[in-house]
Amino acid sequence: MAKSTRTTSHVRLLAAGSLAALTLSIAMPAVAQDAQAESTTPESSREIVVTAQFREQRLQDTPLSITAVDATLLASRNQTDIAQIAQQAPNVQLNAMGGAYGSSLGAAIRGVGQFDFNPAYEPGVGLYVDDVYYATLTGSIFDLLDLERVEVLRGPQGTLTGRNAIGGAIKLFSKKPTDENTGMVEAVYGSRNRVDIRGSANFVLTDDLFARVSGVYKRQNGYVDQLDYGCANPGNPQGITARPSSGQDCVIDKLGEKGYAGLRGSLRYNPSDNFDLVIIGDYTHEERTNAAEVISLINPARITPAYACGRFCTYANFYAPAGGFVGQGYDMPNRLTFDGYGFSANMTVGLSDSLNVQSITAYRNYRQKWGTDDDFTPDLAIAGQGYNDLKFWFFSQELRLNGKLGDNIDFTLGGFYSDQRSVYFTRQDIRYIAPGLNFQFLGNDPVNADSKAVFGTVIARPIEGMTLTGGLRYTEESKDYTFVRKNYDGTRSIFLGALDGVTATYKGDKVDWRISADYRFSPEVLAYVTVGTGFKGGGVTARPFDAAQALNGSFDPETVTAYEAGLKTDLFDRKLRLNIAGFINDYNDIQLPLISCASLGSNAPCGARQNAGNGQIKGFEVEFQASPIPGLDIDGSVSHLTGEYKNIDPRVGNAILLSDPIVTPNWKWSAGIQYRAELGDAGSLTPRFDYAHTGRLSAGRIAAGLPIEYFNAYDIANARLTWRNAEEDLSISLEVQNVFDEYYTPFRFAAVYSFTGTAYSQVGRPREWAVTVQKRF
Repeated sequence: MAKSTRTTSHVRLLAAGSLAALTLSIAMPAVAQDAQAESTTPESSREIVVTAQFREQRLQDTPLSITAVDATLLASRNQTDIAQIAQQAPNVQLNAMGGAYGSSLGAAIRGVGQFDFNPAYEPGVGLYVDDVYYATLTGSIFDLLDLERVEVLRGPQGTLTGRNAIGGAIKLFSKKPTDENTGMVEAVYGSRNRVDIRGSANFVLTDDLFARVSGVYKRQNGYVDQLDYGCANPGNPQGITARPSSGQDCVIDKLGEKGYAGLRGSLRYNPSDNFDLVIIGDYTHEERTNAAEVISLINPARITPAYACGRFCTYANFYAPAGGFVGQGYDMPNRLTFDGYGFSANMTVGLSDSLNVQSITAYRNYRQKWGTDDDFTPDLAIAGQGYNDLKFWFFSQELRLNGKLGDNIDFTLGGFYSDQRSVYFTRQDIRYIAPGLNFQFLGNDPVNADSKAVFGTVIARPIEGMTLTGGLRYTEESKDYTFVRKNYDGTRSIFLGALDGVTATYKGDKVDWRISADYRFSPEVLAYVTVGTGFKGGGVTARPFDAAQALNGSFDPETVTAYEAGLKTDLFDRKLRLNIAGFINDYNDIQLPLISCASLGSNAPCGARQNAGNGQIKGFEVEFQASPIPGLDIDGSVSHLTGEYKNIDPRVGNAILLSDPIVTPNWKWSAGIQYRAELGDAGSLTPRFDYAHTGRLSAGRIAAGLPIEYFNAYDIANARLTWRNAEEDLSISLEVQNVFDEYYTPFRFAAVYSFTGTAYSQVGRPREWAVTVQKRF
């Protein structure tokens, strides 16, 4: 990567961060000097209110399996982005995806989710910010900026959040503007020149009009060296020479950077208890090198093992030599840029003491550009590069009517509509598929999708202590994907021309339902049982090889029917909170890739996905929070998953077998402990230690017919020491993440191993330290 490009990238990122800082600096003088103390209430006694069932309820009164984390606990655990939440949330898997997928989030809950960013496919976990649905995995690596709480809902949420929450839902709620003048500024410095700056300010404009602004800037060097093979290995037998772009010590760049800036502003008009309007606008800019990845598997019959550099280095060159439509060699970018913005308006109008209507309107737009190196080697005989440019916009409108019938019945009736459009441009140079044939093409595919739904929920309390809940939701959805396949000169593609101009379509509908009963045996103990359904939307084959696979390759939703029983308790004078849930999920019409497309009328290599399997997943989750003595807080969780395929379509072949695990990891657990030591006029000192274990994860087969491979289990420990002054408005923290410097690989790209002879894996962040200074106003 040329130095001038890197410099421009940093300038743009700094400009975005400076805008956030400037906005905060303008707002801060309006903030009064009233200290806002961070909560010192014991974890087991802090009352978190959730809105999973369209109304405010205590976490312990909600008959759902929910992990709710407030801002105080997020800070004490060093958690600043959404992917980190998974460390402590049972049966939750969140992973920032590898470089081939750009800036996207892979998400699964209770073993059900989605990891492919392509707009032809739908997420399996619903992601929401302030009740606004985020429709794609791309752009979902949210910074936890100025949040009030995070809710992780496990199990299908079909009646509550709609389609694509088949595994569950993750909801982020930002702090609303209030009638106080407050603010916060925080600065972080740490390993590899990490610099984080974040702040927020809340101020009163008039007696009933309030505003809040928050911003974040994050920058950190990468931790995987991208080395020039020719420079590092002079005189190599492959005849690869050093490239002019090599830097000091043959380092071209460092993969795994952080480069993120965001700004959010909100305005709240609250003239009375019967009217509340919150308008939010946000902007995000991300600019960084690709994910930190290294060669993890080489077929020595195909390629030299010398191209495997090491645990924290790669010889990937992101370079394509001359050939085919390319008159001279060229570089693909080894970095990505993401720019996104959105607006939402959330209005609640009280029609009477027992009836209100809520409107949630939202618009989101983003554009992401990134490059890939498919083989991840410097081999000039394997041309495997790609450039991607994904544009997206999304509009949604939701209406809810919330009411009461007497003292014992609550209800919600509502409707939802969304319309979205993606345009996915790609330039693929994949000569490795057929050496000598110069397999190269351009794609510029528009993808349209819309969804409509009506829903209702009724909560009844027939006798004291018992609550019955029923929900129903009907959804219609449609999608069309038009394939554009051109040669580099704009003429119809030599290899994929049969796809050019072909439009694949999907249209379907689905009914979801839920029934639950809970009984409060005492103020300390609630038991519940629930049965409900959910689905992940249908779609079309994203990467077909001919028109038959596109036209005949649409597929229906995959579905889950979930049976769950749980217990929520607050024991020993609320010194111990213990929540337990067990479940069985009937998982049907699973969307799986096929080996053979003959049934679709195609004899080409098969790139189709179909509803091709059924199975069952079962497991349990235990969460606890304890505060046995003043100042001491302990929390933890244990979760287990298992299951099996019941049947698999023969068209899947030996890529997936009935004996394969339907879900991994089987075990996850975490534990955290902190103690606040009071120092009198000198303030307080709070050490905290967190430890999280993730069992081995399936990496799939490197090729059909070979044994299943697994990523090793790994354990991550984090530590933090925080001093706060007596006024609780100044704190200084020292943190160490990955204390024991665990080396782990949570994800790999092996889709083209049979062509290139290589697979490469994402590497987890090594041990890092940071110092944080925070001032509250």
